[in-house]
Amino acid sequence: MKSILVVEEGRPPVSMHSLQQNCRTFHRVANEDEAKGFISVADAAVMHVPLERMQHWQSAIAGMKRLPTLWLCSEKAVPGEIDFGFMLDGVLFSSMNTLEMGVALKWGQRVFLQRKRWAEEREQLLQRIDERKWIDQAKAVLCEIKGITEAEAYDFLRKQAMNERKRIGDIAASIVKVYQLIHG
Repeated sequence: MKSILVVEEGRPPVSMHSLQQNCRTFHRVANEDEAKGFISVADAAVMHVPLERMQHWQSAIAGMKRLPTLWLCSEKAVPGEIDFGFMLDGVLFSSMNTLEMGVALKWGQRVFLQRKRWAEEREQLLQRIDERKWIDQAKAVLCEIKGITEAEAYDFLRKQAMNERKRIGDIAASIVKVYQLIHG
């Protein structure tokens, strides 16, 4: 990692030597205003905050920039089974040596990238479902108005999309919206 943003709120400073050895630049911040100053250059965020403040900080950092988020745990007793309630890509401990810290950071980055890909795939699938709904509604409208079969209605939509150089879902949505406007 090139640059790590370390949020230290409400925690006494701990040795960050192992963490510093795994990046070129290292920025310590204590509040959101300070974080805004360094977020543009950060490749990861390490939260050294109480567990009850993690959700606040994760939301604040995610609102500024999407990047791997790790928690530097210095709790006396590490919580066993908890539902964090926020996106966390990894957990670090100040007792980790440089190699362990490096592996944990790389793992956190990998988890972040995988989560990002899943979110993108989810968004694409939701768009496809939405497009499919418009297409099905448009086919029904075309069948009713033109007195054609569903297959013929789909062919009509496909040809119209090619002629107008638009996506079939956009053509279908336009047809349904005009129909609703006229018959609504």
